[in-house]
Amino acid sequence: MQSPTYLHDLLVSTLFTEGLDADPDLWELGFSALWIKRVDLDALARTFSLDLATRTPCHLGEILDHHIHDKSRWVAQVKEWAAVVPAHGYGQFPRSVSEGGRQALGLRLDINGNASFDYARDGRMIVSFDPAWPQERSGDDPHALDHLMDGLRFQTSDDDVLDDPVEGPESVSSALALIGRFTETDIATDWFLARHSRIRPIF
Repeated sequence: MQSPTYLHDLLVSTLFTEGLDADPDLWELGFSALWIKRVDLDALARTFSLDLATRTPCHLGEILDHHIHDKSRWVAQVKEWAAVVPAHGYGQFPRSVSEGGRQALGLRLDINGNASFDYARDGRMIVSFDPAWPQERSGDDPHALDHLMDGLRFQTSDDDVLDDPVEGPESVSSALALIGRFTETDIATDWFLARHSRIRPIF
């Protein structure tokens, strides 16, 4: 049986292959990712100002050094979905990426300890919440993803979980699992462990 923090722990061990310290933390440098449905590579390059001539095979575990060096982004494509790391910004950006009938899922953790999960569709924010406090959801349809959240443990304030609280790593794992369920892909093998591409920006 997998640990409830499996996806979080895998992401940490994949990104921080050299280890920034004895206990690397996703919040240390911040983490952002965006999954977009039905977007071709040319449109993706335009959105993120990427130079497709620089496209090079790359594992997620290699992107941190490259991004620090030349601002490369990790670009992955599985089925109808494309993922970009780093990518996810605040508010308007996920909505704008989803314009034209697309769907976008974003997860962001910043160095100030803030986190956000966003689902946008056709230029509208459908649901947005902090994975640590999913009961405080916003958007046009805050409960649009409830049917996919069964069995996932996000931080709650209910009395019945006080003896078994949900910590940050489990909340992040649950958010990643939710993305996997929505995209009908395996977050571990299809994305984090698979070789995809890195692409430098247009300078």
